Amino acid sequence: MAIALAAGFVGQAAAREAAGLSVDMIRQKKMAGRALLLAGPPATGKTALALGIAQELGSKVPFCPMVGSEVYSTEVKKTEVLMENFRRAIGLRMKENKEVYEGEVAVGDVIYIEANSGAVKRVGRCDSFATEYDLEAEEYVPIPKATRRPRYFVPYGPDDEATKTEITEKLRQEINKVHMLDIECFSYLNRALESPLSPIVILATNRGICNVRGTDMTSPHGMPVDLLDRLVIIRTETYGPTEMIQILAIRAQVEEIDIDEESLAYLGEIGQQTSLRHAIQLLSPASVVAKTNGREKICKADLEEVSGLYLDAKSSARLLQEQQERYIT
Repeated sequence: MAIALAAGFVGQAAAREAAGLSVDMIRQKKMAGRALLLAGPPATGKTALALGIAQELGSKVPFCPMVGSEVYSTEVKKTEVLMENFRRAIGLRMKENKEVYEGEVAVGDVIYIEANSGAVKRVGRCDSFATEYDLEAEEYVPIPKATRRPRYFVPYGPDDEATKTEITEKLRQEINKVHMLDIECFSYLNRALESPLSPIVILATNRGICNVRGTDMTSPHGMPVDLLDRLVIIRTETYGPTEMIQILAIRAQVEEIDIDEESLAYLGEIGQQTSLRHAIQLLSPASVVAKTNGREKICKADLEEVSGLYLDAKSSARLLQEQQERYIT
């Protein structure tokens, strides 16, 4: 049985026990052709469970949220993004050997020629010219000692950072629109799970009965039924008042925030009415208010003040609904 409070985890006993059994199945190599799906409302510990499974296995288990956030070109296919991350997850490195001819040309440039394709590439300026003033030289390199030597490149690998560039927020938003997990991605995952090179895949969702992206078909969690049949589904539940207070106490301790028992109970009530995340977000501003008033410990009055200043998502949505004529639609 899962311990009620251990290693930073609070509650979710059934989900944690199921995750523990899944770890045992993975270790015994009995998860072939299947993946894990963590399903539950927001702020119920799905991401924490996924990271806990990865840590327990002592490896980097790929956690696949519903938005692709590590895409570096709008021209990259969604399935190619998934394929690349599969290869990174299992540490697959591809090597291509090339036969090339290297040498110096008359003007002092060091080049190499690929024997198969005939492609010519300039490596740099010969280092014998390093003492001269040359504004156009990017790099000085020695003359190759051998006329021929093999070269290789690694297009996929865990340390490959060559193609990564800074991404603007506008471009990332456009990429996220294109690279949602849709029917194409789900179909790819369904096939990829059958591969002997498939890593352990963990997905998480808070979606209910809704459309599968890219289709007019409705399905549980917005996933095709044939893929759902391959998933071991672990359900997370909304936290109760006692569990929520325990989580808030741990978070306050981690952030080195001093708060009394009455204030913790009041903050737990706020979390029950709004959300756990909103309650956690009130800790920092309440700490600032307490210090402004000359106290190190948060009291109930500090929480009442900041809760009146900051809206939670539900209250903000309700206010927008009531005052929608004042906003642009």
